Formats: sequence, C-alpha cells, structure tokens
Amino acid sequence: MEEEQAIQRKIIHIDMDAFYASVEQRDFPEYRGKALAVGGRPEERGVVAAASYEARRFGVRSAMSSHKALQLCPDLIFVRPRFDVYRAVSRHIHSIFRRYTDIIEPLSLDEAYLDVSHDKAGVGSAIKIAREIKQAIREELDLTASAGISVSKFVAKIASDMNKPDGLTFIAPSEVEAFMERLPVEKFHGVGRVTAEKMKRMGWHTGADLKKLSEDELVQHFGKSGHFFYRIVRGIDLRPVQPERETRSVAAEDTFIQDLHTLEEMEAELQKIAGRVSGRLQKYGLRGRTITLKVKFHDFRQITRNQSYTQAVNDHASLFRTAAELLQKIELRPVRLLGISVSNFGEAPQRSPQQKTHVSGQLSLFSDEMYEE
Repeated sequence: MEEEQAIQRKIIHIDMDAFYASVEQRDFPEYRGKALAVGGRPEERGVVAAASYEARRFGVRSAMSSHKALQLCPDLIFVRPRFDVYRAVSRHIHSIFRRYTDIIEPLSLDEAYLDVSHDKAGVGSAIKIAREIKQAIREELDLTASAGISVSKFVAKIASDMNKPDGLTFIAPSEVEAFMERLPVEKFHGVGRVTAEKMKRMGWHTGADLKKLSEDELVQHFGKSGHFFYRIVRGIDLRPVQPERETRSVAAEDTFIQDLHTLEEMEAELQKIAGRVSGRLQKYGLRGRTITLKVKFHDFRQITRNQSYTQAVNDHASLFRTAAELLQKIELRPVRLLGISVSNFGEAPQRSPQQKTHVSGQLSLFSDEMYEE
C-alpha cells in the first residue's frame, strides 16, 4: 500500500437499521412486526422512502413505486413520512457521535462516517467505540444501528452492511486486501447493475478477477472508474472523513399524483420548483452556471438535460426560463416527475460561518428528502 495509506485511520461507518420505518414502529406499537412502507400511497403515485425488514422480505425496497410494492406485499401498510421527527432523531444520534469524535461525515439522516483515529473519549479501541455508540442509540432512542470498522471508508461502509440488522463487523488492516479479493463485483459501491452485468459477461465476478487486470485495461473497459477499481481491489482508499463539504448542487423536484400531459401543466409546475431552488440558492448566497432539468416519464424512464452559462445565476426567472427551454426540446409525453438543479458554482460569494452549508450523502441531490439505502 502507499505510504499515506500506511498511516492507518480508524474509521467507523454507522448505518441505522431501516431508519424511517423503525422510528414509525417505535412510536406506533400497532406497526411493530408488520410489513410497513414509509412513503406515498399507490393511489397517489407514491414512492417508497423506506421499508421495514418485514416488508423487505417480500422484496419491497426504497425508491420503488408504491404500486409495485403493494403488488409484492398485498398486506403492506403505508404511512406518510414525518421528516421533522427523523431529523430530530438524527440530531440526537449525531450528539452521541460527538462524544467520541469531532470528525463526522454525514451521508444522510441515517448514516455517517466517523474517524476515531484520535481516541477523544479514551475508550481504547475503535471496536469498543462502535459498541458504545450502538448501545447508546439503543438505550437513548430505542433503535438499532449497524457498524462497520476498518482503515478506509470503502471497507467500513461495506462491513456495516454485512450483518444487518444490529450488526458489528470489523475488517482488520491485514485482512483488507483479501476481503476485497473475495468481494463480489456487485457489492462494490459505485458498481451498478449494468456495470456488474458487463463485468460478469467478461468473466469477472470478484475483486480477485478485477485484480488480474492492469490499470489501463480497467480504464479501457470502464473509463475513469477503472482507476478507482484498480486501487480499491488492492485496499487503497486514501479518502479522509470530511466533516464539512462544499455544496456541489442545489435542487428540488416534485412527483405528481396524476401524470402531466400538456406543456402548460409542466411549465406551471416548473415555475413552482424554480422558485424553491432560487430561494435556497439565495439563502446560502450561491450562484450557479449550470442548470439541469430532470424528467421522469409515466413509464419511469428518466432523463436529464442541462445548459451552462458564462454568468452564474440564482434568480427565479433565469432558472424557470432555462428549464422551460430544455423541456420544450424534449418529446412531449406524460410526465410523473420534474426537477431542477443548479451546479457549477465556481467562485461563490464568501459566506459567514453561520451560513456554511452541510451536505449529507450524495452531493448532487434532486429530492427534498433522501431515500434510505
């Protein structure tokens, strides 16, 4: 491994177990032990934001349409999300994290990386810290979390998912490279279904298979991601836990109960969405040069179109006008979702410490709230 990697970090990835659904089951005893989905109902063209473990046994997953979820699990109970409650619980969880470290990188309301290389609480080991955090979450919030512990973010995140729910998995420094060799390619974060299928068609099923390829060969087949694959299968991940990250995009979107069929209907909704995005940009003193339109059609096919400018903007009129122009270039079909994002901030105005933007998880977000993993 590289010299910098030799300075081994102690990283914990904490991931709450079925977070939104578990909070609902905690607060409402009648939901306990039952298949539960947090999200919009099927008749509202809703989407599942989170599913209880009882629902997951039927194949119900986050980001799935509520209609499909109900087909998989006819007895599924739908409840509307209470994001104010989830945020409050998340703040409490983070207060527990801060007892052990100040280096915390949130990925969403329900998961985060912690760098505990400096033993702030004098506990003695990263494994003990993870156990204490899990115990505090259980005792103070009546919820369970899973933890992965290792020397890198990549391995810690995979480890946290290995023994869910209420799991704790430690991958020792000496085990990292062998662990990566055994890992199925579909378990590599960043490898989607299409890429995994491509790898398997070429006879590459595990990290060990990818390790046989040169960096140039991986880049030839997978573009820039090939550089990452080459390093990660060798256990090289130098990314630090980043407690604060600059905003890369500001966005909003809406899913509609009824499909939109006319350009007039779509433009009316874009007016509202542009207003929300503009308000957020102005709140944080941000201006962007790239405006992106997101469209999801009635058949769930999704596209994005963008336009970049030399001058950065954050006003409602510019956002709406650009989104509307991009929409007019798309073949008119029934639409179930529209979204607008602004990125490419460049040299943003200086903001006061109180205005610093903390970004959770994906730094290019369309949705107002995040789905659980």
